[in-house]
Amino acid sequence: MDPDAALGLVKHGATLLLLDVPQYNVVGLDTQMLSAGPNFKGIKMIPPGPHFVYYSSSSRDGKEFSPIIGFFIDASPSEVIVRRWDQKEERLVIISEEEEERYCQAVKSLEFDRQLGPYNLSQYGDWKHLSNFITKSVIERIEPIGGEITVACEPGMVKNTPKTAMEKALVEQLKTSKFSTSVDESQSRRCYYTSIPRVIKQKGIHGQELTSLNLDKTQLLESLLIKDYGSSEDTLLGELQFAFIAFLMGQSLEAFLQWKSLVSLLFGCTEAPFHTRTQLFTKFIEVVYYQLKYGLQKDCADTSGAMGQASTLLDDSWFSADSFLHHLCKDFFSLMQDASPVDGHLLSWTRKLRELLENSLGWDFQLNSAVDGMHFEENDEASASIPCSFSHSFSFSHLSFLFIAQLLQFAPVVEMLDDPSFS
Repeated sequence: MDPDAALGLVKHGATLLLLDVPQYNVVGLDTQMLSAGPNFKGIKMIPPGPHFVYYSSSSRDGKEFSPIIGFFIDASPSEVIVRRWDQKEERLVIISEEEEERYCQAVKSLEFDRQLGPYNLSQYGDWKHLSNFITKSVIERIEPIGGEITVACEPGMVKNTPKTAMEKALVEQLKTSKFSTSVDESQSRRCYYTSIPRVIKQKGIHGQELTSLNLDKTQLLESLLIKDYGSSEDTLLGELQFAFIAFLMGQSLEAFLQWKSLVSLLFGCTEAPFHTRTQLFTKFIEVVYYQLKYGLQKDCADTSGAMGQASTLLDDSWFSADSFLHHLCKDFFSLMQDASPVDGHLLSWTRKLRELLENSLGWDFQLNSAVDGMHFEENDEASASIPCSFSHSFSFSHLSFLFIAQLLQFAPVVEMLDDPSFS
């Protein structure tokens, strides 16, 4: 990049100034993770729009890490966002307005320029796919009091949720961690997610009619869109993306459960995709496609070993005979097969999602119709199965933590500002 173009990005992009962050602490912004070097002061050249900042404090030797804390920001052009590391609380805190103004001027005068790492624009496309429906209003609607999202503030969620062997291992790890702190229920700061009923109950409706309402969630979807989302399909999709990012990058169990509820709601509709909400479902399938595509990528290598402890949760409990997503997708693909006619864009994205799951997870969706918009002949290049290490009965109830482990274990972790050029 030529100097003039770089200077333009520095001046018009947003800056995240992080003061006094200890060495080895892990800091993440969107799909990028950094291990703080001794001169690290933050990230510059950030494209305007929504972003997710997350971090984890490290032991002095850089081998142990606290539960991740994350928060969303909506950056304006040339905005400077300032946070300071509080050594006692081991978290980033907001500084006074007077101090912030002073630091903002220093950043705009390029006083911190050599201590700021550039936003990796080559990864911005991935982030846009994960966050294109998240707006400032979506963030303000859902974020908890104080804005911080962390599993450490979800004690009720951890206690009251039925736990698999892997989830029990996570809870035990949180208990025994040197960073573990007891959080009182009164201190619990939960996100304001939309409540999604698992079972539909209505007064005066019984028997077959009630069964039909639970088999097809179309009426529930319509009710939620009007009552909770102001009839905005994009707001619902924004919440779906918010929850996914919060569990993938912020390790929030509450966010995973909300993501699962929304996915189950939408895949549980049989009328809406073809008659009333075709455009919504086309966008929904596209959103889920990019979420799973990013979460399942395995082609990066961890260069520092930072936070490799997440891999200790990879045991047999990750591979269960039951997977809620497999069942939902298989039913939806079957529904697409039997429907006629089907919107071309919806069909195209559904095909892409099916191929992704078959090729990445080895899932086999046996659709038996010989004449099928979703069907591929045996020799069709698109149907080729790519061998992989995942079990065909992969348990998606654990996929959030697999995503996390993949993100932490395999995503590139850059040792920031240790290069002499940043001195």
